[in-house]
Amino acid sequence: MCQPFSNAQLSRLPQTAALSELHIQDAFWNRYIDLVPRQILPYQWQALNDQLPDTPPSHSIRNFRIAAGLEQADFDGFVFQDSDSYKWLEAVAYSLAAHPDPGLAAQADSLIELLGQAQCEDGYLNTYFQIKAPEQRWHNLCDCHELYCAGHLIEAAVAYSQCTGKDRLLDIACRFADLIAEVFGPGDQQLHGYPGHEEIELALIRLWQHTSEPRYFNLAAYFINQRGQTPNYFELERDRIDFYELFPGSRQNRPDLSYHQADQPVRQQTRAQGHAVRAVYLYCAMADAAAAAGDQELLAACVRLWEDIAWRQLYLTGSIGQSGWLERFTTDYDLSNDANYSETCASIGLALFSLRLGRNNREGRYHDVAELALFNTVLAGIQQDGTRFFYVNPMEVWPDNCIKNTSRQHVEATRQPWFGCACCPPNIARTLSGLGQYIYSLYPQEHLVMLQQYISHEARLNWDELAGRTPTAADITLRLTGDYCRDGQLTLTVEHEAAFTLALRRPGWARTFILSDQAGRELKGREQKGFIYLDLAAGQQQIQLSLQLEPVWIQASPAVRADRGLIALTRGPLVYCLEGCDNGADLWSLLADTRELPAETETAELGGYTALLSRGWRESWPDWDERQLYAPLRQPEQQPVCLRFVPYAFWGNRKPGEMKVWVRRGSVRP
Repeated sequence: MCQPFSNAQLSRLPQTAALSELHIQDAFWNRYIDLVPRQILPYQWQALNDQLPDTPPSHSIRNFRIAAGLEQADFDGFVFQDSDSYKWLEAVAYSLAAHPDPGLAAQADSLIELLGQAQCEDGYLNTYFQIKAPEQRWHNLCDCHELYCAGHLIEAAVAYSQCTGKDRLLDIACRFADLIAEVFGPGDQQLHGYPGHEEIELALIRLWQHTSEPRYFNLAAYFINQRGQTPNYFELERDRIDFYELFPGSRQNRPDLSYHQADQPVRQQTRAQGHAVRAVYLYCAMADAAAAAGDQELLAACVRLWEDIAWRQLYLTGSIGQSGWLERFTTDYDLSNDANYSETCASIGLALFSLRLGRNNREGRYHDVAELALFNTVLAGIQQDGTRFFYVNPMEVWPDNCIKNTSRQHVEATRQPWFGCACCPPNIARTLSGLGQYIYSLYPQEHLVMLQQYISHEARLNWDELAGRTPTAADITLRLTGDYCRDGQLTLTVEHEAAFTLALRRPGWARTFILSDQAGRELKGREQKGFIYLDLAAGQQQIQLSLQLEPVWIQASPAVRADRGLIALTRGPLVYCLEGCDNGADLWSLLADTRELPAETETAELGGYTALLSRGWRESWPDWDERQLYAPLRQPEQQPVCLRFVPYAFWGNRKPGEMKVWVRRGSVRP
């Protein structure tokens, strides 16, 4: 990738429908989306202002007040505490696009004004260094998250400008981005570094898309290309006399370069490694940069890294990052169930990475993984009342062994009201309020609309607007109705005055995927890379989509040691699990009978869902002597039982207790 680029050398990235022109009305998703303006954002505003009782204080907004000179106190919280407020602002922006709310807008605008007051004259904005170490800017990129926080500021600013038309936050972000562009780069008087926690790279590309200012793209490309080069910047900065020790004694410890995806240049990387969130945020930026610059080598690296995740390091629920030690990837097929980390933010990052690759390569498999993450782990990360959250998303929980200061101390048996490190709650909020970005990819020059997530909605598109021209051509209106997760029967109504091509993703889980017109005649389109392409003539048309939704027993690759002899249950995009409140204690004693498919039953609890009922057995040794830890082998008694499976996304919303995704496979004794 050569630098610098002009806009003439860069291609516009695939677009999505404006959130102000896309309204989600979905039985499955609206139980969460409707909570965003009503419950989630107000609750998080209280958390950010340290107003919630019996929860860890955030300090985030208070730190801005201190930096602005409105209070006198020391900085408190983590070095990246600013980013929680930025993600909240981004979530507010998306919410206001669909649900105008003067009170919420006033809260956001007041925070934006506070950021402006806190910003330094030269554009710098980071409360940790402004309050705690004002002379130590940029003296520890590896550990200190300055560029990470700047990235979330930029993302919030772009979103707020796009969704509200207000540019005050954008002005603040551009001033900071301009300063960063002066400080970093290939020049002799510039720093040749890059962030320890990636995020600013993808944010700068978003800023370039919004402002058409190529220096922002070029700075993102510099950060991407400089990463992992020799000599390594993280090693050089640690040897400098003015290195800032965030952690006492850290100068003596050499940086773990693989943890920061910096052990080799990004084009040479073949394995997803290190901190999971950092990795997928980097890969998002690589995918965007490759698409904009036509960089096939960089795109190939993205595909390799995505395949390494999807083929060897991905949990069935769409989560990643196996280890509770430093929130990182481990090794191939190391997918333990009761000690996995699977941070909510990592699944969000994986969905964003998969979305980008799906748009760039026009392949359905990437959107399959985004769907898996969104419908399972991301939703499991939030309580259905919008006020409690999972940071970690295990595949199995035994509450008795979630003990502090042990190897499973990171696993919580119940969602928490807040965290000292609260990156996940506002990340979930911005994902839910911005969910519409996952539904379409739009290619104005080709008059191509790709529908990739089946979330019921109504959208209005205009080719001229999407191409940046004054609107003259007629709109396209698309209405998707039905209940994707309940019965797989959908209706897409299209109204348009000019011909265009519509591509519909065929989900990887769907054994049958039938398209038909209003009269019931089957539609035959061109199938390519997981999409079916239909050439639509002008007019109003109705397309029926019929997907076969049925329970499927799943087994893991034989290489996954933790899942040998175990099976799991899915139905459509949803992964299912057992809970103790339905099946009693000691879920390990249960075996499932796989000779027939589970029965489906509808329930109104938790907003309504399909539960699955399977025959099975409970093993027991009723005469076991509790004083005997081990004994000669003998057969257990088996009692027939009915196993009740519920969607993993909903677990933990009723009573605390055990949970298990992978269950033992039973067999009938001769």
